[in-house]
Amino acid sequence: MSTTDTDRTGKETEASTDDLGAAGSQLSTAPREEMPNLPSLGVIGWVRWFWRQLTSMRIALLLLFLLSLAAIPGSLIPQSGQDETKVAAFMDRHETLGPIYDKLGLFHVYSSVWFSAIYILLFISLIGCIVPRTWQFVGQLRSRPPGAPKRLTRLPAYTTWRTAAEPEQVREAALKVLGGRRYRAHVADDAVAAEKGYLREAGNLVFHLSLIVMLIAFAWGQLYKSEGNKLIVEGDGFANTITQYDDFKSGNLFSVDHDLEPFSFDLKDFKGTYEPSGPNRGTPRTFEADVTYSVGADGREQQRTIEVNEPLKIGDSKVYLVSHGYAPVVTVRDGKGEVVYKGAVPLLPQDSNVTSSGAIKVLDGYRNADGKREQLGFNAFFVPTFAGEGQGTMLSQFPALLNPRLALSAYHGDLGVDSGIAQNVYQLDTDKLTEFKDSDGELLTERLAPGQTMELPDGAGSITFEREVKEWAGFQITEQPGSGWALAGAVAAIAGLAASLFIQRRRVWVRAVRGADGVTVVEMAGLGRSESAKLPEELGDLAALVHDAAPSAPDPVPDPSDADADPTDAEGADKQ
Repeated sequence: MSTTDTDRTGKETEASTDDLGAAGSQLSTAPREEMPNLPSLGVIGWVRWFWRQLTSMRIALLLLFLLSLAAIPGSLIPQSGQDETKVAAFMDRHETLGPIYDKLGLFHVYSSVWFSAIYILLFISLIGCIVPRTWQFVGQLRSRPPGAPKRLTRLPAYTTWRTAAEPEQVREAALKVLGGRRYRAHVADDAVAAEKGYLREAGNLVFHLSLIVMLIAFAWGQLYKSEGNKLIVEGDGFANTITQYDDFKSGNLFSVDHDLEPFSFDLKDFKGTYEPSGPNRGTPRTFEADVTYSVGADGREQQRTIEVNEPLKIGDSKVYLVSHGYAPVVTVRDGKGEVVYKGAVPLLPQDSNVTSSGAIKVLDGYRNADGKREQLGFNAFFVPTFAGEGQGTMLSQFPALLNPRLALSAYHGDLGVDSGIAQNVYQLDTDKLTEFKDSDGELLTERLAPGQTMELPDGAGSITFEREVKEWAGFQITEQPGSGWALAGAVAAIAGLAASLFIQRRRVWVRAVRGADGVTVVEMAGLGRSESAKLPEELGDLAALVHDAAPSAPDPVPDPSDADADPTDAEGADKQ
């Protein structure tokens, strides 16, 4: 059995499709590369030319690259849809650059005109590219492998031998061998034609279809998403209505009247543990929020523990645990000893040891020593673990509640909450407030341990730091439709890309014809979509299996009558 492989001469490896006929037709659904043919006249001609360019794979890859570049500013520059405060701070710091960014839409990249244009063009390009390729691939699946070309020797992988078996027996053996190797095979004239590797094109189409699914899922998620945050103190609850959120943002097509999931939950207890010693001292070990929740107006109450990265799932909504802190309980009394305010005041952490700050605001019910209605305000500074008197400043030494202290500074007057201008509940606006003075004429400040009271001057009242300190948990309630489709599209895209990269489309032909001397001549040849070192190896394996069923015939016995022939004539014949 003699063989030749891809190490043939350049002329042999560059066999044209004209020489191979249908056997050399495209082994993919990619459009043929053609010379530019610009229309000479007419709007329709230009539209067709533009459509061909837009739906080419080259333009699709270029648009995909531009989309990835366009997403970079959205990661580096503050986005108005995520944090308006950071955008405003950026504008204040960059008086020249800020307005330019604003005009270019860099503060809202994903909803800008230019990002949407790239997105839509990519979407159209992929659809325009995939639809014709899909129909072409379906046609390939429905058709049979093309018949063998006349000269199999011109193919990149080739082998031949002579056998005593009948041509029909060779073809039957070839059909069995190729079918066992999952080739689609049939007999065409005097040869068996087989093809394999259709999953390469299927993977290519799946990859591009998956990109479309991901684009649709991304657009759907951006248009119908919602995201809100709520801080809840132990013992308090939350109902999923727009008025209950501390802050809320949603997509353009999200309806707060119809799309919010009807549920509610109460925070029963929050538990946090920390590393007590070593180099990781103070590092959080566990954060757990025990809640009871119900779905709908008459839903059955259920219990659940929410942990970091283990959200509570209710319908399409997810409730994530994102933060925590402390809420010292304080009691405020007026000059007559009447309680005008009592409750847990949540304070915001400022460092990893939960050193916290905030404000206590008494809006109603307070009268000063003269009987005049006023409002009280206190700047509050809290540490869960105080170092001790004379051992440092008001900075917490550990995040757990070991030795709490509450530092207060007192004001009275108008808090400005009735002006109609929104205020930060954790900050105190002192523009219209008057300081309470101590005996030295300075701002009245005091550091309290649990159970201690700060007396306001001139019989104005008092504020007591109760022995109870509650904890609060910050929750993020999100609704992100399309995320499951996006994940499925990403997985399918990876699988399709792997198939298109590692599966080779190839064709094999086995021709068996009776020679002039009555002995069957078997020829086998293979053709791949691209040159591959595995094609000759695979052809050799297939040829070995067919050869086992149709072994080589013994070499013919030389004819004695040819002994007197002129050797030069034989040599000349060999050269020809």
